[in-house]
Amino acid sequence: MDDMLRRKPFAMRASHRLTLLTLCLAVTIAHIDTFIVNLGARAIGDHFGAGVDELQWIVDSYNLVYAVSLLTGGMLADRYGRRRILICGAAIFTGASLVCAAAPSALVLIVGRALTGAGGALMIPASLAIIRVVWDRPDERARALGIWAACNGVAMALGPSLGGLLIPWLGWRSIFLVIVPFGLLVVLMAGSTIPESVNPQRRAVDIPAQLCGAFALGSLTYAAICAQLAPGATTAALVIASLSVALLIAVERRRGAGALLSPEIFSARRFRAAMIATTGMTFGGYGMVFVLPLAWQSSGRLDAAASAAALLPMSLVFVLISPFSGMLSDKLGLRAATSGGVTLMGVGLLMIGLGGLRPDIALAEFGLAITGLGLGLAAGPLSAMAVGDVAAARAGTAAALINVARISGATIGVAALGACYAATGGGSHGLLLSMIAGSLVQFAGAGVAWMVTGHEAPRLRI
Repeated sequence: MDDMLRRKPFAMRASHRLTLLTLCLAVTIAHIDTFIVNLGARAIGDHFGAGVDELQWIVDSYNLVYAVSLLTGGMLADRYGRRRILICGAAIFTGASLVCAAAPSALVLIVGRALTGAGGALMIPASLAIIRVVWDRPDERARALGIWAACNGVAMALGPSLGGLLIPWLGWRSIFLVIVPFGLLVVLMAGSTIPESVNPQRRAVDIPAQLCGAFALGSLTYAAICAQLAPGATTAALVIASLSVALLIAVERRRGAGALLSPEIFSARRFRAAMIATTGMTFGGYGMVFVLPLAWQSSGRLDAAASAAALLPMSLVFVLISPFSGMLSDKLGLRAATSGGVTLMGVGLLMIGLGGLRPDIALAEFGLAITGLGLGLAAGPLSAMAVGDVAAARAGTAAALINVARISGATIGVAALGACYAATGGGSHGLLLSMIAGSLVQFAGAGVAWMVTGHEAPRLRI
């Protein structure tokens, strides 16, 4: 029987399938909320008479609070129970979605989006840490993480399409209301399908590190958001971020093994490689998803609905490949799957830059498919590399840190590639410049991760 379980882990473990279904639902609603809100920005602006700066904060307040709260979310999951924190996060996320749907002003909507980010910062690290604990065999965990990571592609595909369907018929408030029943379903299912797990060491809450990390991430994210509109504030935010990082390092050195960011985590070579590659991956990937539709619509090449449809090759290939990323990484090796996948994304961005605004966008569509292939190969194995190379007791913190890398790369990538696009006045030259910048960062991230990883076997500690 044990041999049969090892050969068919998902076929033989119904409870694991239900656990994975709950976790996938949680990560899908967290990610779909971001993509669907981007599509509703114009309708929201028309309703409230909001300017570009308010619309930017409606979209980015989620990212800012999410980034600031991730370390706290991972620590709380380790200390107080991953299932408990996942349920709390889903409840906050659902309640905040109701606030957004009923918002009487742009300011209230910004606050609601910020609360949604706080809920996501509890859900995502907890869900990734639960996978690390429940699937204790590396091969099973890789398959589970491949399916879990594919949910981002599902959200990327569903978000624009769902928004395009709901907004014309039911108005922009419906894009927030549609999240509510699924959030309640996560709360109900988690209590019965997810086993509770907690760090038995019961680490003390590292308040100074939490505050320093929050200031560092918050300032860095704020600088990325305001880089074009407020250069003075951006400079001040970067100074605060640098000082916060320096203070965080000093505080954590004093705490030693009891630190929030313990030396054990960052001494793991594969964990460091996963952080580097993930940052490069999302820098180029999210930046491209922001710039390419903007270029299409600004040039009159495609409208909003056609732009959403034109992005589908990336999402569909990602969804098809991600469930098999664990098997592929077993055959290719984690090092090749992760660095190779991010490299493929860089190649895809170059194709998009060269062909995105041609009369025939076939080259850009092929580039989007290549980008989706690289993302599908790399996303799941990168998460497996990050949480699999640290002790299970630190799974929540490791999950939070890999998501810090993801959201930091995404936020800075959107700001940087958007600035590259605007610097040349947009058009084909702006698109090409921004895609070259994104691909160079991805090539660099893949190369550094390849060198950092080395050839040693994974160090899976329990």
